[in-house]
Amino acid sequence: MNIYVSNLSFNVVDEDLKAFFEEYGEVSSARVITDKFTGRSRGFGFVEMPDDEAAKKAITELDKGVVEGRAITVTEAKPREERSNNGGGNRRSFAGSSRSRY
Repeated sequence: MNIYVSNLSFNVVDEDLKAFFEEYGEVSSARVITDKFTGRSRGFGFVEMPDDEAAKKAITELDKGVVEGRAITVTEAKPREERSNNGGGNRRSFAGSSRSRY
């Protein structure tokens, strides 16, 4: 089961996140998400546990727990949604357009 953990202290690293969940069972992976430019934690992460029962128990017991003075939120992760490039962003194309660029 994939677990989403939010409101993490910026001091929490992957190993800390893994340790929080190992008390409940095997942890396949634990990753704190970082900003790709600064490398700083974004305050959330994901934990993968192969045993769904152990994962559910961890979610129940760790949700709303306090870690480094912050109340964390622990839930089952939702599947990642596909992103569409249609109509978004600031890319402008004038090719084939009757509009003048100037």
